[in-house]
Amino acid sequence: MYPTIDMKATGVRIRQIMNQRKLTVKDVKKYLNLSSVQSIYHWFNGQSVPTVDNLYALSELFQLPVDAMIAGNRKYRILFSDESFYIRMNVYCMMARKLNVV
Repeated sequence: MYPTIDMKATGVRIRQIMNQRKLTVKDVKKYLNLSSVQSIYHWFNGQSVPTVDNLYALSELFQLPVDAMIAGNRKYRILFSDESFYIRMNVYCMMARKLNVV
């Protein structure tokens, strides 16, 4: 079986991340330059998932890798309590910015 995305669980995860970061639907709408908040509510309800471009932008807004936002049926899980992972990701992002890669 190949990996698939669970749209409902992904929407729940995005909502949880937004809540943790105290971001409102309007904040995300403005950041992504969306015309309305409806698409964000569709993500929450599992009716759709963000486009690749929006996932990429949300990754920057949330300061998380795209994989941390997506819920699927892969065998591995990203452990949110693994501080070393986030430290490595932060160092990677800082270095990429210094090199103008990001």
